[in-house]
Order: sequence, then structure tokens, then C-alpha cells
Amino acid sequence: MILRSFCRAVALLVLWPLAGCATLSPPAGPTPAAKPVAPGLRYPAFHRGTQLDHYFGETVADPYRAMEKVDDPAVRAWVAAQNQLAEPYLAGIPARGVLKARLEHLWTYERYGLPSRHGQRYFYQRNDGLQNQSVLYVTDALGAPPRVLIDPNRFSADATVSLADFVIAPTGELVAYAVSDGGTDWKTWHIRRVTDGVDLTDELHFTKFTSVAWMPDGKSFFYSRYPAVANDARRGDDRQQVTVYHHQVGTAQSTDQAVYAITDHATRNPYAAVSDDGQWLILTLSDGFDQNAVHVASLAGWEPGNALQPVRLLDAWDALYSFLGNNGRTLYFSTTVEAARGQIIAIDLEPPVHTHWRTVVAESPQTIEGAAYVGGHFIVRVLQDARSQVRIYTADGHTRVDVPLPGLGTVDGFDGRSEDPETFFSYTDYLTPPAIYRYDVDTGAMTLFRAPTVDFQGVDYVTEQVFYSSKDGTRVPMFLTYRRDLPKDSQRPTLLYGYGGFDVALTPTFSVPMAVWLESGGIYAVANLRGGGEYGALWHESGTKAHKQNVFDDFIAAGEWLVHSGWTSPNRLAIHGRSNGGLLIGATLLQRPDLFAAALPGVGVLDMLRYHTASANARGWSSDYGLSEVAADYAALRAYSPVHNVQEGVCYPPTLITTADHDDRVVPWNSFKFGAALQHAQGCSNPVLVHIETRAGHGAGKPTWMLVEDWSDQLAFLFRQLHLPGGAPAVN
Repeated sequence: MILRSFCRAVALLVLWPLAGCATLSPPAGPTPAAKPVAPGLRYPAFHRGTQLDHYFGETVADPYRAMEKVDDPAVRAWVAAQNQLAEPYLAGIPARGVLKARLEHLWTYERYGLPSRHGQRYFYQRNDGLQNQSVLYVTDALGAPPRVLIDPNRFSADATVSLADFVIAPTGELVAYAVSDGGTDWKTWHIRRVTDGVDLTDELHFTKFTSVAWMPDGKSFFYSRYPAVANDARRGDDRQQVTVYHHQVGTAQSTDQAVYAITDHATRNPYAAVSDDGQWLILTLSDGFDQNAVHVASLAGWEPGNALQPVRLLDAWDALYSFLGNNGRTLYFSTTVEAARGQIIAIDLEPPVHTHWRTVVAESPQTIEGAAYVGGHFIVRVLQDARSQVRIYTADGHTRVDVPLPGLGTVDGFDGRSEDPETFFSYTDYLTPPAIYRYDVDTGAMTLFRAPTVDFQGVDYVTEQVFYSSKDGTRVPMFLTYRRDLPKDSQRPTLLYGYGGFDVALTPTFSVPMAVWLESGGIYAVANLRGGGEYGALWHESGTKAHKQNVFDDFIAAGEWLVHSGWTSPNRLAIHGRSNGGLLIGATLLQRPDLFAAALPGVGVLDMLRYHTASANARGWSSDYGLSEVAADYAALRAYSPVHNVQEGVCYPPTLITTADHDDRVVPWNSFKFGAALQHAQGCSNPVLVHIETRAGHGAGKPTWMLVEDWSDQLAFLFRQLHLPGGAPAVN
């Protein structure tokens, strides 16, 4: 699952070497030897090298270091061999065809993105249910017929070139849009006229994660970009810092003006926003996920080509600050400073000293998940035990009303400008696909804009929230979704999902694959682990660095609770997670192989001693993980790093490791190393498969056809290993 953690813009300067690391060059390449697994399967072998690294008096072997060169012919041959092993195995599971057909059928429902108004036009995305990529539409009125503005299904024959981002100019006359090829985080920006759908000549490269910040007149914008790689006109160097540039519409990128860079700290990166009135350039500095800084420059009277004079408004690096809007020289921020669950503050820029700050919305028992300043009101989304609530406050902080929601689920949206009279939001839960609502900020009137129809009988199922105790006694919430008449007989196939990192809260969300799982008689369990954002900054911090083991303990305790409560048993309990959640699955399947019947680690961060060497962005994750060059961090990382804790001869549960060769966020060699180590060490005939998608990245922009294929594989794998109808009995 992608979720907001790894999508944040955290890009750092240098590739730090390992402390005292040797630099041996072991021979690489596949060898003819192969280890027998289950009948009909033989693992492709990769030469185990002699690389040794030294950390604080300890020597650590890294026999698969050569896999870090993912374009090496030997690695490519291993990738091809793994796919040649995994694909026939998965295709041969009898249930796969039925699962694929059902996934295709359920995914063919009409779905909408959130509308937004710019100038006199509305813009929104729509998928008719049969399209691989959603299409951007424009209309002069919500009830008027829309017309296509950008159709990414036309970008490529296989639909793997996607519309990665788009930002409409405030006037509604132009749209800046970004294209990603094959799932990469690298984006190419273009500018299209709204009136006739014609692209201008502008083309911007060297960007990852950055959006664009339009000036109010729609003639220029700010954006952040990496320096170019030498002798490459389009590739950026993501091992360096970004610089904020100003681009004028109709000009070449080579003429863009660099307006702000961080020169006094090697790992801090600036990203720009422009206040609605065009008076302020807000520069948010990122360096990890638990703190940031904000610098502010006046744009009053500023002309392109002139220097900016930013003020270091919030530079203590003591909390997270998110700019919401302004009223003249008063700026509003949502922040965790002196408020672990969040508050909203106002800062008067005359002068911007701490004594001139004032609290507008005070910290409450609920955690602020998001906030916006729209129509002169603050719209605040809070979490109550990982479920959404929405409150409206006046500009002076008085509570006006709570927004009534259709159920106990998740809301998103409520974006807009300070003068907008309306905004839009979506609601979803485990049984309800996202519906879109219009909200009148002045009157509080709420009207349904679009509600999709899916051939899934959500009324036949129920979601309940339970609480269980983790290893240290911490109370942890978990959602269970299952058929209403499902017997509690300890034999229910159960899929347990988790994430536990980067301040990300797991809230109820509809999923087509999980709908198919429920229809098949399964239970879907989602554990709200420490490390996430469900209960604010302290909950997040208690699952980071030296406390990361708490996350794994919480997840293991969730599995134990499901077994002890009579819902399932170890031979019917599977686990799934992606990205940081892939790390979760890798660590827990090693720590408690007896508790799980199958494991699905996807695009995981799995080599915790070297994850940060891939890019500056990856190094930014050290705010959650720590760095192996730091003694205290190393001890914690070494204790749970999946690549380094595989033990030969242990019988590990059946495991399907999935990744993509174009993943430049969590680089695929994490999964390569873990897969090779697990296959080498496996002490029984439980299969360990590695499947590598060759036209995808971390997950964003995946076409529908690829999602169907991916989930057909994963669900079929579960059917086989959990002995479900249509899945041949697993060999144990």
C-alpha cells in the first residue's frame, strides 16, 4: 500500500558510508546449483559473496551485496529466473482464474476524484470503471457535461505511463501536470491550456515528490528540483539537495531562476507554497518525518529575477508545522509544537516572535489528522480511535459545528482557498467505496455529488473495532471485518494487515481485493500499531528507532489475540503489508514463524543496515529507523533487520515477496536480498517465491490491469497456503 508516509518529500544531500565498512568486490552471478523446495519448484541461486561490513566492533556478512547493482546482467538473469519460477506456480493455482474474474468485475465501477474550483471552472478525475488510468475532466458547472482535459490512457499502449500529479492555476486557464513512466517517482512536468487542451512548449525535468505553487495570475510558479546528472539532460541527482526554482510559463526550464537553497545544512530540503493572496512564499524545509522548519519570504512587489529575502520564521526544528493559510500578515499553521495530538496556531509577522503566537484551535483528546482554512473557517479532520470526525471552527477558533458523516470511516479532502464558499470531501469505510460530497462552508449544507455503485453486498458484512494488549501492556485498536453470519470456530481464514510507521494512521478504506477476500469467507483484520499517527506524536515516536520493536510486538500480539479469541488459528492466519509494512511482515515472519500460515511482504524496506544508501530520500527515513552509522541505532536495526536475521534451517511460513524493478523509492534490492536469503535458509518445503513486476514502481500509477494481475497472484497464493476451496493443498 502506498499510503502518505513514503510519498512525502524527504530528500537528503549525501550518501553516507557505513562506519568502517570494507569494500570487497565478490564475484556475482547465478550458479547452476539449486535447492529443492516443494515438488516442481527449484530456487534460482545467486552467488553468495564474501562481503563483510564492520559496525562498532561487530562483523556483519552481506553475501548478496552484488544485488544492489540491479542493472547488472547477473542480477537481471536472477530476476528473470525468479519470475519464471513464480509465475507458473501462481498461474497453476486453480482458484486464480476465478479470483481474477471477480477482481476484474468488481473493479469495473465508476469512481470519482474530489472536484475543485479554479476561476469559473470545476476540475475532477473520473474512471468509467473500464479504464486503466483515471481521466482529468473540466466543466463550467457541476451539473454540466464535462469534457476530457487529460486522458493518461493515451500516454502508452500498456497504460504504465501515468498522470502522477496535476495542479490547476488559480485562474483555471492552465494546468501543470506531471507524467511518470513505468511507476518511477521521477516526473516530467508539462503545461496544458484548459480552453483547447493544447500543451505549451514547457517541459520540466529533475523532479521527485515536489508539487508546483502557482502565482495568483497563473503566469508562473515555484517548484523544487534536484541538480542534473552530468551529461544527462533529463535525469536528476537524488543524492543531492533540492533547490526552489521559479518558472515562467512559455519559457525553457534552462532559464528558470533559482530562488532558494539550503546551504548551511546538508540534509534539509525546501519546498514552496504561495499564499492565496500571493503575498507570501512559504518555504517548508523537510528533514525526516517528525520535525520540519518554515521560512517565509514576502512576494509583495517582487519581480522575477530579483532576490528573495526569506525570514526563518519557524527554525527550531522542534515539531511539525503545516501552513494552512493567512489573513494579511497573520499566518495559520497546524502543528504538534507543545501539542502531541496537534493544534492550530496563528503567527503575526509584526514581529514574528513566539510571544506573538496565539492558539486558535487547542489540542484535544482527538488527534488532528488534517486541517484546512477554507471560506474563512478552519475545517479540522480528527481521529477518534482511528476513525474520522470533522469539526468546523470560526477564524477566531470557536467551534461552530461537527460535520455529520455517513458512518464510522474515513474522510478526505475539504481543500480550498480562504475565500471559497464551498469544498468537497470523500467518505469511505471497509464496506463502502468512496462517495463524494459537496459542503457549503457558510451554511453547513452537505449534498451528495457522486456515489459509486459496486456489485458487492456490503450490508451482508460488518466491521467492529476491538482493543487488545501488546507485549508491554499497551492498548492497541484493531478493526475486524467479516460476514455477519460467519461462525467463530477458530478456522476462519484471516488476513492481518499493518503498517506502523511515519505517523501514518490506518483508517477504514474500501478495497476491491479485500471485498473479494470477504466474499470468499475470509476475515480482514487491520491493526493500528505504534509508529503510526492514530494517537499523535507520542504514539508515533513509541514505534521509531530504538522503540521499533514495539511495532512488531503490537502486530504479533494482534495475531495472538485473533487466535486466542477463537477467530482463527495459526494454519489459517496470513499477514500482509507494503513498503514500511513490508518491513513489518519481513520482521514478524522471522520472529514468529509458528504464528502465520502465509506472508505477503510487498515493496519492503528489508535491509535495515543499508536502506539509506539508495538515495537522499531513503536516508530521510532515518527519522523513523535511525542509521547504522550511529551506535545506538545500529544495535536496534541489527536486532530486527530482516535481511540480517534469517536463520538457516528454520521452517518459515509460505512467503510471496513482491517488488518492482522500477521502484526508485524502496529500491528492489531490499526484496532481492531478503528473497535470496530466505530461499537459501528455508528449512522446510514451504515455498518462498519472489515476483518482480518489470513495468511498475512503488505502486503509484499502476494501471488497473496490473493491479488485477498482482492481486490475483496474492489471493491465489493465500488460497493455496490456507487450504481454501480452489487452492490445491499446500505441501508442508
